Amino acid sequence: MNPISLFLAIVLLFIGAGAGTVKPYLAAPFAVAALLVALSLKMANTWQKFVVLRAGKLQGVRGPGLFWILPVLDSVTAVIDERIQTTAFNAEQALTRDTVPVNVDAIIFWHVHDARKAALEITDYRMAIDRVAQTSLREMIGSSMLSALLSDRKTADEQLRAGIGDKTLAWGVTVSSVEIRDVAIPEALQDAMSRQAQAEREKQARVILGSAEVEIANQFVEAAKLYADNPEALQLRAMNIIYETTKERGTTILIPSSMVDSMNPASALALASQAKRNG
Repeated sequence: MNPISLFLAIVLLFIGAGAGTVKPYLAAPFAVAALLVALSLKMANTWQKFVVLRAGKLQGVRGPGLFWILPVLDSVTAVIDERIQTTAFNAEQALTRDTVPVNVDAIIFWHVHDARKAALEITDYRMAIDRVAQTSLREMIGSSMLSALLSDRKTADEQLRAGIGDKTLAWGVTVSSVEIRDVAIPEALQDAMSRQAQAEREKQARVILGSAEVEIANQFVEAAKLYADNPEALQLRAMNIIYETTKERGTTILIPSSMVDSMNPASALALASQAKRNG
């Protein structure tokens, strides 16, 4: 009983009680009227739809607001909430396409768009949605590779939404979206995937290092050709190396005599003396 019909019934009972003090037979009609109001006047909230049957046949879908039904003949067989609902579901130890057992938790957002179908086409649409969601989730897992399931959840969400929505459409239920919350894999597989990822990173690092070595070697080849064509440039480079190594205080350098003879000794010694004085 809704608050409005309850209030009107109480008012009628009070009026009947007052009238009964004057003439007792006047109390009975008001009592009957109060009972009829309590049984006949219904109120549906703005998000509700009442499915009314008359003598077992569909009379109509009423609401929102106030409406009347005929006592005894009419009955409200279902009150449908048309707001967006959420249902959590999961699949435990489901095998992916590459035979990996996973536990997947997901949530579905849905709402009733046709109250008549939801009330008359299926016994319990809420339970049916839960069963269909679990079945569709297992089907999706079985057709997906583990790597795709972990890396591309948006595609899996859309696949689930379409699969569940096609089945629930006949019940007057629309699936707004499906979101996979968690994909759990066995710990042993997690360790193996971690080692694989580490090996891939090490492999990539080695490839980068090898590419750097090749680039450096090519630069050395170009430098060797340049020095071969310009002996003076080679001498200047050797003198620069000596200068750079003697910049640190207390550094002692032993140079083979053949290397000293190949350069200009006077220039090399002068460069080394100047470096010591600057230090």
